Amino acid sequence: QVQLVESGGGLVQAGDSLRLSCAGSGRTFSMYAMGWFRQAPGKERDFVAAIGRSGTITDYADSVKGRFTISRDNAKNTVYLQMNSLKPEDTAVYYCALGARAGSWPGGNQYGYNAWGQGTQVTVSS
Repeated sequence: QVQLVESGGGLVQAGDSLRLSCAGSGRTFSMYAMGWFRQAPGKERDFVAAIGRSGTITDYADSVKGRFTISRDNAKNTVYLQMNSLKPEDTAVYYCALGARAGSWPGGNQYGYNAWGQGTQVTVSS
């Protein structure tokens, strides 16, 4: 059974940085793309960033380009999201997700992922 566990969220001030981690188990993670999504109160879940199997392919939402960096360590079955220059509008629950098919590239399409973590809260105060 696949399990994804996020960590690293918290309460920070605008301009600060955070690094989220997502540790996985139950699958050979190096064969799957992984992604980060977020959901703010009262809003839909939105794409944040995605990374291919080897880490050489990445994609970002326009709202986070230049501020967030996704990376992965396949030896540790872990994906990271480094978030710099945080803004109040980045406040949300952040979820990591695992691609549904080995070798596929779901990018920002949340229906291309079929395993999700429980989420970690990020709150950015102004």
